[in-house]
Amino acid sequence: MSQDLKKTASNGHEKMLISQEQHAKINEVRSLIGPLSDKASVYCSDASISRYLRSRNWNVKKATKMLKQSLKWRKEYKPEEIRWEEVAEEAETGIMYRPNYHDKYGRSVLVMRPCCQNSKSTQVQVKYFVYVMESAILNLPPHQEQVVWMVDFKGFKLSDISFKVTREIAHLLQEYYPERLGLAIMYNAPMIFQSFLSMVKPFVEAETFNKVKFVYSNDHNTQKIMEDLFDMNNLESAFGGNGVTVTGDDINKFAERMKEEDNKKHSFWTQTKSLPSVAHNAPLDSVRLDADSDASNNEKKDCSPVPIKP
Repeated sequence: MSQDLKKTASNGHEKMLISQEQHAKINEVRSLIGPLSDKASVYCSDASISRYLRSRNWNVKKATKMLKQSLKWRKEYKPEEIRWEEVAEEAETGIMYRPNYHDKYGRSVLVMRPCCQNSKSTQVQVKYFVYVMESAILNLPPHQEQVVWMVDFKGFKLSDISFKVTREIAHLLQEYYPERLGLAIMYNAPMIFQSFLSMVKPFVEAETFNKVKFVYSNDHNTQKIMEDLFDMNNLESAFGGNGVTVTGDDINKFAERMKEEDNKKHSFWTQTKSLPSVAHNAPLDSVRLDADSDASNNEKKDCSPVPIKP
């Protein structure tokens, strides 16, 4: 694997090994935030505050301001309370889903297929993105806190993608999910998409934009990115792997998994009063929930449990 990809993939683990000075800054941010509600207290784990500090180059004032804005957004938007029934109509075409495999570093994977977009509503599309993003974070194993996006451009038309929605999602990702994106793979993106991307670039931070990688099925050099990051037996054939590409029936299975996970989320967030010591002091701020998972086995043996990572 290239050094660039290794560095990107390992960020979710290595960056959590913090120094005493950095830990002092985490405590300083916590002090500046002040008293928190139960849910906000769980969200403001050491790992979470560390992500905000890293995204602002360990500047305490800037990180505190950013985190306060996130807490305000979460209080108003309530992302942890979104349930499958609210987004099922948007999901039914397979526009976006979380498959049953992680990459070799244990990162959750989100698959997006723009040609399957069935809604023109910015509000609906953004809500579904938030729901799936929360699900991906919930399913991260210990020692990892990032997500990999894979966008399949088969059948893509420029009308399948909205500038307004893309800008809104970029804003949410950068302001409310800092340091969560590990890599964004654009698979077989047509030249016309490059024009769209140039329009979006001014609204995307350089660090985020640099995580976008273009992979083409007829280019061995770029296809090697997939081989380096995934067990090819798990990876869907749509991305050059040997696994089965998700179909409509599989989306129904995904729906069942999401409903089960909705119950786990409810259990977690209603037990916040008993979890402050875990949320603040656990090495990776993960809380395992006792439930079966049908996630596929891969090179990371601890990928199948379902932890919560605020």
